Amino acid sequence: MSNQQSNQDPNIKLMGSDKTKFTGALALADGTVVYGRGVGAPGVAVGEMCFNTAITGYQEILTDPSYADQVILFTFPHIGNVGANAEDNEISSKPAERAARGAIFKAHPTPPANWRAEDHLGAWLRMKGIVGLSGVDTRALTRRIRESGMQHVAIAHAPDGGIDEAALIETARAWEGLEGADLAVGVATEATFDHTQALWSIDKGFADNSDEQFHVVVMDFGVKKNILRNLAEQGVKTTVVPATATAEEILALSPDGIVLSNGPGDPAATAKHAAPTIKKLIETNLPILGICIGHQLLALSLGAKTMKMAQGHHGANHPVRDIATGKVEITSQNHSFAVRVEDLPSHLELTHVNLNDGTVEGMRHKTEPLFSIQYHPEAAPGPLDSTHLFGRFRTLVGD
Repeated sequence: MSNQQSNQDPNIKLMGSDKTKFTGALALADGTVVYGRGVGAPGVAVGEMCFNTAITGYQEILTDPSYADQVILFTFPHIGNVGANAEDNEISSKPAERAARGAIFKAHPTPPANWRAEDHLGAWLRMKGIVGLSGVDTRALTRRIRESGMQHVAIAHAPDGGIDEAALIETARAWEGLEGADLAVGVATEATFDHTQALWSIDKGFADNSDEQFHVVVMDFGVKKNILRNLAEQGVKTTVVPATATAEEILALSPDGIVLSNGPGDPAATAKHAAPTIKKLIETNLPILGICIGHQLLALSLGAKTMKMAQGHHGANHPVRDIATGKVEITSQNHSFAVRVEDLPSHLELTHVNLNDGTVEGMRHKTEPLFSIQYHPEAAPGPLDSTHLFGRFRTLVGD
C-alpha cells in the first residue's frame, strides 16, 4: 500500500497513482483517498465499508436489505461476468430501491457471459442508483478492515473527473454509522401481503406453492425473497407484515408460526419498538424462527445482549458447527452485530457456533418452541447446507 500526499491538502493520503486519470474515488474518515474508475450511478454515497468474500451472487448481495447503509468491498477480483437480471433481486417489498449504497471492485465489470443475463452489471448498478468504483487495490482495503474494523467511507463517481477530496472526506467523517441506527423500517414493507412463489429450477423457473398446509406470518425487518420462497417450498402459506406490526395485528391473522426476518441496522435500536411485540408473541407458545437480525431481536427479547463486531461476517464460506450433531455447515452470512455469548440467559441454549471466531450462530429456548440462527439458511447466494432448518421449523409448526 503506497501513499502519496495530495498537493492540495497535506492531511489527505492518496493510495494509488495520478488522480487526474480517474472518474471515481473512495474517501475514508481517516483522510485516506483511493482513486479508481467510476461505475454505476454517478454521484456520492456514504456508508460503512465491509468486505464480502463470496465469489458469485453479487446481484443477490447488492439487493439484500441487510446491507442497507453499507458499501460492499468484493474481495473476489472479477465481478460482473454473470450480468444481472430481473429475477435475482433479493429485496422483497420495495423492488425499486437499492439495498447497498455502494460497491467496490478490483477489476472493472466486464460484459456478461451468462444465458440468464439481461443487463451489464454497470448498467444495472446505474439503474439501481448504486455508486460503484473499480480498479482499486481491494486487498489493501480488506487488510485495512481486518486491522482497523469496518470503515466509514464516502464513495464518488464523477464521469467528468471532478472530485472534491476534502468534501468527500468530510462526508465520510460526518456519517453517524450503524450503531444506534434502526434501519429495518426503511427497507420493510409498509403493507401486509401474501407470498406464494417457491424455489427456482432450471426447467420450470420459479414454482408457485399450491400445497399450503400451514400459515406462517413473517415480521419483515428487511426479508429476502429466498426466505419467503423456502417457506413456500415447505408447503407454508406466508403472510408478510410490517416491522411495526403489533402482536394483536399478527395474531388476528391466525398464524401457525412466526418468522422474524433478516434486516439491517443495530438490533438494539430496532428492539425498542419490536421487542414488546416479540415478547407478546413468545407468550402465545407459537413456534418462532429468527434469522439474522430476527435472531438478534429474539435474543434481546429474551434477555440477551448484542454487540457491534469489528469486521462482521460477510460472505458465503463461513463454517458453523451444530453443537448437537457435531456437523459443520458452510454458510452464507451478512451481519455486523452479534449476540454476546457471555450474556445468554439460562433459559437459552447455544446451538450453533462460528468456527472462525467462536461467536453465537444459533440458539434455542429450552422450554418454548423457538429457535434462531445468525446466518442465512436460504443462501442466495451461497451453499445449501442449512436449508434443512426450514424443514425443522415446519416440523415445529406442524406439532
